[in-house]
Amino acid sequence: MIEVRGLTKRYGDVLAVDGLTFDVEPGKVTGFLGPNGAGKSTTMRMMLGLDRPTSGAVLVNGRPFATFAEPLREVGALLDPGAVHPGRTGRNHLRVAARTNGVPERRVEEVIAQVGLGGAAGRRIKGYSLGMRQRLGIAAALLANPRVLLFDEPINGLDLDGVRWIRDLLRQLADEGRTVLVSSHLMGEVQQIADRLVVIGRGRLIADATTEEILDGVGHRQVRVRSPRPGLLLGRLREHGLSVQRVDAHELHIEGGTAEDIGDLAHSLGIPLHHLSEVRQSLEDAYLELTSGSVEYHGRQAERVATTTEGAR
Repeated sequence: MIEVRGLTKRYGDVLAVDGLTFDVEPGKVTGFLGPNGAGKSTTMRMMLGLDRPTSGAVLVNGRPFATFAEPLREVGALLDPGAVHPGRTGRNHLRVAARTNGVPERRVEEVIAQVGLGGAAGRRIKGYSLGMRQRLGIAAALLANPRVLLFDEPINGLDLDGVRWIRDLLRQLADEGRTVLVSSHLMGEVQQIADRLVVIGRGRLIADATTEEILDGVGHRQVRVRSPRPGLLLGRLREHGLSVQRVDAHELHIEGGTAEDIGDLAHSLGIPLHHLSEVRQSLEDAYLELTSGSVEYHGRQAERVATTTEGAR
């Protein structure tokens, strides 16, 4: 378990993390979300003792991380896949980590096989792709079989097979009762794997709830109906105070009701339905709504430039 209490970090005049308090519980995948510059990486570095808090504290399994004699046995982490000696082979990188943490060398070959690096383990890391470095970093995190795992953007650089593999791995680790914290900007992947979400912006806590609670509390549900007689249904739905949009000659989009209620109403009126479905807002939409006031770096749409044959000459 990870306990974050009043965690604050200043870099001169910059307040990177501002009084964060939350827990990361065992047996769950916790997604750690926020815009660029929100303080996610700084918070994870403080969890691992790589940055010292200005105030507040982080406890890992009831203790500060720096007090563990063999820290790799307590926490496995992937924060920066590039933070490795490029001249070593992947296998030697893992062997060094194993020896300095009292881990049996047989574990090196086990994690190499687990992350799918068997064919590349004997090659120098400087020749690795980003995806291969990610796999090596995950292997190092798993090496000592820790109960707590931190991953910062673990999906970056992975191909489709790798994305599916890491998704299954994170779920498996949580199902084994481990504490798993994952930072990512890929909302579709987070929605599939995260049981709980911690959302921060400008260093402050925005939300700490289950994924379902955030989707239900922030997201919007919409019911979509297709019928050969949509006009009568539209009128009755509006009489019930529902917001209804007519999309085409046969389709309605309704907000403020459930598929069950609308199906029952259509049945009571004898109106046939050819389609009835309930669509919930995605985590991406809910996340953007939550963090709309916390985005520090805004891009701008490129202006469309009209050109003519004459102007192009």
